[in-house]
Amino acid sequence: MKTVLITGSSGGLGSQTALYFANKGWQVIATVYHLDLITDAEQHPNIKHYPLDVTSTESIENAKTAILNDFKVIDVIINNAGKGYRSFVELSCDKEIESIVNVNWLGVVKICRAFIPIFRNQKFGQFINITSVAGLVNLPLGNFYHSTKQAVESFSECMSYELMDFNISVCTVQFGNAPTNFQKNVTKCQTTKIENYKEIMHKIDAILAKKTCKNHDLIETILDKLYHIAENPNKNFRKYTIGFDAKFMKYLRRFLGYKAFNFVIKKKIL
Repeated sequence: MKTVLITGSSGGLGSQTALYFANKGWQVIATVYHLDLITDAEQHPNIKHYPLDVTSTESIENAKTAILNDFKVIDVIINNAGKGYRSFVELSCDKEIESIVNVNWLGVVKICRAFIPIFRNQKFGQFINITSVAGLVNLPLGNFYHSTKQAVESFSECMSYELMDFNISVCTVQFGNAPTNFQKNVTKCQTTKIENYKEIMHKIDAILAKKTCKNHDLIETILDKLYHIAENPNKNFRKYTIGFDAKFMKYLRRFLGYKAFNFVIKKKIL
C-alpha cells in the first residue's frame, strides 16, 4: 500500500484529494492547520490527520516526527496548502502580503526541505507541487497570488535538478478555478472610493465567479490526473496543465507573446 502526504487537507480540493486517494487504497497522511477543522465527511480508515502549519518550521518538524513514528515510507507529497489575496498594489497591506508568501511559497519550500532527507534515504519519492493557471500567465489583480505561484514553478524546476540523482521526482500542476470554496475564502483589500479600482475589482470578481461555476467537471479531472501522476512518477521535471481554461491561457500566451497577450487581456477583461 502506497502512502501520500497532502498538505492543506482540511477542506476544498485538499480533503477531496485525500478521500480520492484513500478510496483508491492509498494510505493518506492528511495535514491540517487545526484538527478541529476536520469534518465527519473527511473521516476514512485509510486517512490519518496531523496538525501542521506550513509556515512554521517547528510545526513541520513536530508533524514530521509524529508521521515517521506511524509510517515507514512516504511515496508522494502533494503540496496543496494555499490561500488567495486579491488586492491593488496601492491598497495592499504587509500582513496579507507576508501571509500569502509564507503559505503559498515558503510553505512549499519548508515542506520540501523537511522531507527531502526522507526521500533521499528511501532512494525514491515524488513532490507534486500544486500551483495554478496563475503560475503560467499574469492577469489583472493577480499581483500577489500569481507571484507566489510563479515562484513555486521556478523553485520546483530548480529543485528538480538537485534531486534527480536521488530518484526523487518533482512536478507542478496548474489548473483554473475549480468549484470549491477557495474563491469565497480569498482575502481582498479594503474597499475604496477610487472608481477605477472599484470597477476593476467588480469585473474580476464576476469573471472568477462565473468561471468557477462553469468548471463543474474540473475537480474530477484534477483528482484523476493527480492520481495518475502519483502512480506514474516521471524522473524528468514536468508541468501538468489541467482543464480547458488553463490550457487555453497557456497556449494563448505562448502563441501571442507577452505584448499581444497583454493587449488581449486589457481589451477582453478591462
